[in-house]
Amino acid sequence: MEYTKLGNSDVEVSKLCVGCMSFGRAGTMHDWTLNEMQSEEVIRHALELGINFFDTANGYSDGTSEEYLGRAIKRNVSRDQVVLASKVYFNEGRLSKKAILRELDGSLRRLGTDYLDLYIIHRFDYDTPIEETMEALHEVVKAGKVRILGASAMYGYQFYNMQVAAKENGWTPFSVMENHYNLLYREDERELIPICKQMNVSLMPYSPLAAGHLTRPEWKSDSQRGKTDRVAAGKYDRMEQQDILIVKRVQKLAEKYHCTMAQIAVAWQWAKGVTAPIIGATKARYLDDAAGALNIKITQEDVEYLEELYVPHPIVGAIDKNPEPGVMLLDEKK
Repeated sequence: MEYTKLGNSDVEVSKLCVGCMSFGRAGTMHDWTLNEMQSEEVIRHALELGINFFDTANGYSDGTSEEYLGRAIKRNVSRDQVVLASKVYFNEGRLSKKAILRELDGSLRRLGTDYLDLYIIHRFDYDTPIEETMEALHEVVKAGKVRILGASAMYGYQFYNMQVAAKENGWTPFSVMENHYNLLYREDERELIPICKQMNVSLMPYSPLAAGHLTRPEWKSDSQRGKTDRVAAGKYDRMEQQDILIVKRVQKLAEKYHCTMAQIAVAWQWAKGVTAPIIGATKARYLDDAAGALNIKITQEDVEYLEELYVPHPIVGAIDKNPEPGVMLLDEKK
């Protein structure tokens, strides 16, 4: 495994992050999540591979994702050997000061730890003043409950304004951006990613394999997740006709390098300056596959070949308004 630092911080992470939306009691959010024993098997295997970076959220599977992760970490590794990230937003009060303080304490309790290495705002909050959110986040850093801060999918101007608010008031800025980014969705290359690079904010994209579409030559999957993941369908199915052409190019490049399609998709992420793509693994071998991408070095010519057929996509990730209370699955295909 290879390691790097997040932003300007001293938080050192593996170049792969385990996405913990795959863990939790099935039916509380998704139907395809792993139970506690299965979750621990994947977490243990990640640790064996040298992966030390785990990303969860307060709302994943009604809090059971955090609980499963916390107990597995306690049983398998010392706390200071891992980097734990969780998120706040899909909760009562969104990113108000009161909500941030309450939700952080809940996450710490479920994870069984007294601090988070990385605390991420899950979306932009249209109801709470930016200054209130940034000051509250700064307070939890000062209190020692959080080491560094991150943001997730939002518009470039929103992220920029939050960073400016932190700078003008002497508050802790964001070190990390967790955005939606892969070969089938590159809209953030226009604004958000250049802003992050300008500010030395590390990228840890979610869905780097486009919910599995970049791992197989055919669009549909017979897996439990493939048949029941309505959020993935909502994100990707409307652009299938154009995007399957890109999938075919990933397949051709995988044949050229005698590797898997997933490894090409992950190698492309690193070639684009990504720090640690988030791999949502429902099987331990998916992590082996992703880690194997460290041995693949694609050329600039390869990058151009993979990117050539991309067309503008509808925005998936950033939102135009706060969703109704209780809504967690934003892109769900009904």
